[in-house]
Amino acid sequence: MTSSSQPFQNLVVIELGHSVAAPFAGQIFADLGATVIKVEKDQGDDARKWGPPFWEGASSMFQSLNRNKQSVVCDLRKPEHKEALLKLIDDRADVLIQNLRPGQTEDLGLDSATLLKRKPSLVYCNIGAFGNPGPLQDRPGYDPLMQAFGGIMSTTGEPGRPSVRVGSSIVDMGTGMWGVIGILTMLMQRQTTGKGGVVDVSLFETATSWVSLLASQFLANGHISGKQGSGASGIVPYKAYAASDGELVIAAGSDSLFKSLAKAVGRPQWCDDERYTTNAKRVEHQIELYRVLDEIIQSKSTKEWVAILENAGIPCSPVQSIADMVAHKQTQTLQLIQDVPNSEMKFFALPLRLNGERSDIRTAPPTLGQHTDFLFSKNGDA
Repeated sequence: MTSSSQPFQNLVVIELGHSVAAPFAGQIFADLGATVIKVEKDQGDDARKWGPPFWEGASSMFQSLNRNKQSVVCDLRKPEHKEALLKLIDDRADVLIQNLRPGQTEDLGLDSATLLKRKPSLVYCNIGAFGNPGPLQDRPGYDPLMQAFGGIMSTTGEPGRPSVRVGSSIVDMGTGMWGVIGILTMLMQRQTTGKGGVVDVSLFETATSWVSLLASQFLANGHISGKQGSGASGIVPYKAYAASDGELVIAAGSDSLFKSLAKAVGRPQWCDDERYTTNAKRVEHQIELYRVLDEIIQSKSTKEWVAILENAGIPCSPVQSIADMVAHKQTQTLQLIQDVPNSEMKFFALPLRLNGERSDIRTAPPTLGQHTDFLFSKNGDA
């Protein structure tokens, strides 16, 4: 590893985090070289038990979110434990990330106002549920609740059928990413002012950002577009189709691409059809257009259509399973999947490279309390 791929080697992050959002934020810093000290309760992060499958002592979900970190067990209700944590923060911490239940940090004296008074250079990140202030500020929240409350689920699924959750924890992980963006912004400000500050992000606010494009349509005309299946409101043709042996997505998102698609599927007359000459007209007449396209795509295999469409310069993709994606040459060539040293585990790396280099997985996820002794050592050197 080099300083280019590990730019935060001198940064110390305290993670008072559990589940997904805060650990994902902490892992981004850890993968980029920071010392991330994960503070856990006696029973450990609840995510350790989110299985099966379990992988080398904890759930695969926990392991995938906590590599390159250190774990200390700290009972924050015990004065000696709290004092040890405060000393660690005072002496070493640059950043603190917390997603404890609302009001808990204030009860414990670990809130942003208290810690910034002790250490003005600290960057303190609150990861909340509904955000603060507001009538729901004291309620807890989880990814599926926020996909529902934030409007995401109302847009996901087939028209006329029940709403479905996006399978990936996009709200949790997205909130972790927004937390990192806020922390980096505050760290940049600290370079000139010497002072840290408070970053506030929440699951609900993240959920609203994921539907902001659809919300802009509602704000523009007062119309709720509803569920789009695999399609996209306002762009036609732009969805998945059933081929003879599988599914593929075709994204002909411009007038020129639509003309190429019309020719590729054997309907060149569509290029001059008044119903389809502009995207706005295609949106208006999408039912009849999709009815014919559905029939046409069913006539050939996925592989045949991909070859035809790519040759015509039309963006398309087979609908791959996770197994297909993992095995694909593109995934392997990018070295997205990394082995964990001294372990049989392997995880997806961060989806970025710095100066052409991808950060490495340096250490396996910590066992519960693996580094607790450092917390209570004389110098707190974890």
